[in-house]
Amino acid sequence: MFKKLSAMFGGGASVDTVLASPHTQPGDLLRGEVRISGGNVEMVVDRVELELVAKVEVEGETLGGDDYEHNTMMAFQRLHLGHRFSLAPGAQHAVPFELAVPWETPITSVNGYPLHGMQLGVRTELELAGSLDKGDMDPIQVNPLPAQARLLDAFSRLGFQFKGADLERGTLYGSRLPFFQEIEFYPAHQYAGAINELEVTFISGPQSMDVLLELDKRGGFLSSGSDAYNRFTVQYAGAEQLNWEQWLHEHLQILTQRRGMFH
Repeated sequence: MFKKLSAMFGGGASVDTVLASPHTQPGDLLRGEVRISGGNVEMVVDRVELELVAKVEVEGETLGGDDYEHNTMMAFQRLHLGHRFSLAPGAQHAVPFELAVPWETPITSVNGYPLHGMQLGVRTELELAGSLDKGDMDPIQVNPLPAQARLLDAFSRLGFQFKGADLERGTLYGSRLPFFQEIEFYPAHQYAGAINELEVTFISGPQSMDVLLELDKRGGFLSSGSDAYNRFTVQYAGAEQLNWEQWLHEHLQILTQRRGMFH
């Protein structure tokens, strides 16, 4: 199934970015071709580029000491297509491509349902006569790796409820992207006495993935709440045999430091 992503550029030129499939996953290849149609005058196309872009939350502090945050579209993978060429009025020019999807690419869908808060897609850039024109972002669906899907399913089976997801600007240890994804959950009933909220982050590679868990812990009668963090490495080999619910439950016990309180 092909998906056509259309955009109008300077001089009346139009670009159709045609994907073999809008569905992908980390570590995969996004295949298709860019089809450029000439406008009403002859033009020189200096370069054509494809990029993966995502909406990222940026936080900071003003000179007055006030916190602020805003969202920006950030490119995290680029592909240069072909060389400079001339395009006659009404002429057609097609450039096939294979765009590598980084292993750390955020997921945007689980079990076919979109993750609320995620905006990620492909954008085409055309440089015409020294002027760079950017098309709109066209969404793609990034499905989880099998190991990621199993862990997310374990959260669901333990009773956690999905709250939202976002991308935070910053680089974590072992990460190559300028941002990281946080997938947020409301606690399951059996954990509600100890946890306000849970966040999970994946740093994935070709053979394994690191899982970062962050808990917003509830305070007690004589103590305030606090955050707890831990990081674990999961090898893809053998992930099918792993009891993910038990694995997750044990690590949550470690994080809360209150062994034996869960059933």
